[in-house]
Amino acid sequence: MTEELYPFLSARRSEVDTLAQVAESTREKIRDAIALRERVFDADSARLADCAEAMAERFARGGRLLAFGNGGSSTDAQDLASLFVSATHPLPAIGLTNDIAVITALSNDVGFDVVFSRQIATFGRTGDIAVGLSTSGSSANLGPAFAEARRRGLLTIGFAGGDGGAMAASRDIDHLFVVPSSSVHRIQETQTTLYHVLWELTLELL
Repeated sequence: MTEELYPFLSARRSEVDTLAQVAESTREKIRDAIALRERVFDADSARLADCAEAMAERFARGGRLLAFGNGGSSTDAQDLASLFVSATHPLPAIGLTNDIAVITALSNDVGFDVVFSRQIATFGRTGDIAVGLSTSGSSANLGPAFAEARRRGLLTIGFAGGDGGAMAASRDIDHLFVVPSSSVHRIQETQTTLYHVLWELTLELL
């Protein structure tokens, strides 16, 4: 099985052949990552600018950013929040996966599908910003979170992969950025680039 997945690790291959295959595999991944980013930014550059303008308006009026996601997307949500908090001129941002006691309490006592919507209901105010990230676009706890954010008058922003999943069909997301790939790795890499650009644009507008 290992040889089928990683043929360049086979003991029957010379060290030179192995290194050459690893190098070519790396170059191929880099080419794929660059091409995907170019495709996404060609399609979404104008919408990124519009989204950044909407975010800047909210921040200028005292709004806060609430970011959320599951698994690797939870670390991206925390990274996004930390970018705004640690900027030269800090802006209020919270990662909704930061408080493990809240996450586990809601998961255990109510259900995992409400871990973000309950927090948005508690902390979210009209004029705030809700940003949800998912590689599939169909995370069960993101839909209720966006719906709650919409009810409370938050600006809603989503990052998804593939065909956008359930997020693409949602009417509760103001700005949705979809990375058209089936690779979780390429999706998360491109989403990271997207939200870093969004962060920089927002700061420039402020």
